[in-house]
Amino acid sequence: QVQPLESGGGSVQAGGSLRLSCVPSGYRVGRGCMAWFRQAPGKEREGVAVISESGTSTYYVDSVKGRFTISRDNAENSVYLQMSSLKPEDTAMYYCAAPSRAYCSFKPENYYWGQGTQVTVST
Repeated sequence: QVQPLESGGGSVQAGGSLRLSCVPSGYRVGRGCMAWFRQAPGKEREGVAVISESGTSTYYVDSVKGRFTISRDNAENSVYLQMSSLKPEDTAMYYCAAPSRAYCSFKPENYYWGQGTQVTVST
């Protein structure tokens, strides 16, 4: 059973930074892509960032480009999301996602999900 476990969320002021971490038990990050999603209250879950199996390609939703960075450490079997220049609209529950199929996308389908970690950005 694949079970991602997120950590690193918290409350910050606008302009601040946070680093989210994810350790997906039952899944080797070096053998497949990984993704981060987020869901704000009353909104649909949206894809934020994807890192390819090789780790050489990363993809971001337009609203976080230039501010967020997805990375991974195969030796630690971990995936990270470095978030900088945070804005109040980044407030959401952030989820690490491991694919149940051999690909990742920004659609919240065909993933194993963690419990999420809350990020709150205040003005």
